[in-house]
Amino acid sequence: MALDLKEIQELIKFVAKSGASEVDLEIGEMKISIKTPPKKGRGDAYLETIVQQVPVTGMPQMAMPTAPMAQAAPIEASPVVDEESNYITIKSPMIGTFYRKPTPDKDAFASVGDDVSVGSVVCIVEAMKLFNEIESEVSGKIVKVLVDDMSPIEYDQPLFLVDPS
Repeated sequence: MALDLKEIQELIKFVAKSGASEVDLEIGEMKISIKTPPKKGRGDAYLETIVQQVPVTGMPQMAMPTAPMAQAAPIEASPVVDEESNYITIKSPMIGTFYRKPTPDKDAFASVGDDVSVGSVVCIVEAMKLFNEIESEVSGKIVKVLVDDMSPIEYDQPLFLVDPS
């Protein structure tokens, strides 16, 4: 049994939230090692993940007990925007670093109260030294910015809440 990319990303999120410093996992021929340093302060933390295909002889073993994995289901089951279900969420199309401004000395692309239309740039995501403009897929008014500027973000992570009315 091999994990797909989404399952690996969910595992990385779970490990990052759990506070574990290191997790090694072998499933079939796939070996996953996730290491996180202790958090010193905001912006000092990073997440290192190594995924390898290795021939495994014998029974696959898990270094992490299976009990904490069962706790992942309730975390994933709770939607981020329960109380704001009438809003539309703009999500990240990639993993990278979130920037609200084109340069540090310029104004943010989109702030709370700003009107956005389909195709208007709302932020930049830096991935592998490439700066990707993220465009809104909806029209409306920004009601909440869900991510701090210059923060690492994950694929499909909610970035903005938009009121379409």
